Amino acid sequence: MSGRILALDVGDKRIGVAVSDLTRLIATPHSVYTRVGYTPDVKHVQRLCQETEADLVVCGLPRNMDGSIGFQAEKVLSFAEKLREAGLEVVFQDERLSTVSAHQALIEGGMRRDGRKGVVDKVAAAVILQQYLDSARRDGAE
Repeated sequence: MSGRILALDVGDKRIGVAVSDLTRLIATPHSVYTRVGYTPDVKHVQRLCQETEADLVVCGLPRNMDGSIGFQAEKVLSFAEKLREAGLEVVFQDERLSTVSAHQALIEGGMRRDGRKGVVDKVAAAVILQQYLDSARRDGAE
């Protein structure tokens, strides 16, 4: 595969977005999208894939700490199914503690609490994507 990868941190109200570079080595926070409903949300992700030339979507899957699929993960799986129905290739990355990691990185970067709210979702998406990229490189396949 070649081309960028788009990563999503799917929440009930917002979707954090990150994108890889063309070499698929580095994840960069991209944007935060405020959810409207399945159809417009899917169209927005399709548009982002076209704009960024991404050929793969990585959705963060919020598993429970024991690894099981909970209520929030079921919502992500449903959204991912809508993305697949729209013709996008979707894979999953375990996102346990990604938001915690994103908050910690922003705090360490000196960002104030009021500033973190608007960016934490896209930073969490970048954490998810970087984990996916690192894992794919270690495994030797994508």
